Amino acid sequence: MDLYSGYINKLIEELSGLPGIGNKSAQRLAFHIINMPKERVERIAATMMEARSKVRYCSTCFTLTDEETCPICANVGRDHKTIMVVENARDLAAYEKTGKYTGVYHVLHGAISPMLGIGPSDIKLKELMQRLQEDVNEVIIATNSSLEGETTAMYISKLIKPTGVKVTRIASGVPVGGDLEYIDEVTLLRALEGRTEL
Repeated sequence: MDLYSGYINKLIEELSGLPGIGNKSAQRLAFHIINMPKERVERIAATMMEARSKVRYCSTCFTLTDEETCPICANVGRDHKTIMVVENARDLAAYEKTGKYTGVYHVLHGAISPMLGIGPSDIKLKELMQRLQEDVNEVIIATNSSLEGETTAMYISKLIKPTGVKVTRIASGVPVGGDLEYIDEVTLLRALEGRTEL
């Protein structure tokens, strides 16, 4: 039995289809939207439509932007000889929040996953190799520590090494505040291998 009328149910259904939004959150958002001033709802809807129609991939690094080139690639103050390879734009945003990385990025838009039918040609690897025709000193592989991320990192490393460009992998290991007894063996081994001198 439906608790709400058709339009409310439809709004809840659409909102619950968004990532990270369960049915209860969708209900809360739906009621919030319904109680908002009409002008604000129209502004949000118009902004969503504009973003959907105007946002595209940066022609250089393939992150999302509304310009031909994203602000990071357009910034002459960045180190364009160092490229960090990430799986998606959210990973890029996470590194930018640190404020410590001054190079540029390359967004793959996925990771190699034979189980899901995603091969090297399904992600932006060809475009990465084209960027290496320019003057590049180092490629930092910052894919996730998942099976797919590790597979992708190994594949990229094998592709790039013959070019003579330095290839590095981000260290991964014990999170700050983590108890060693709860950390898996692979993570502990990575933490040991990625250790630095104090």
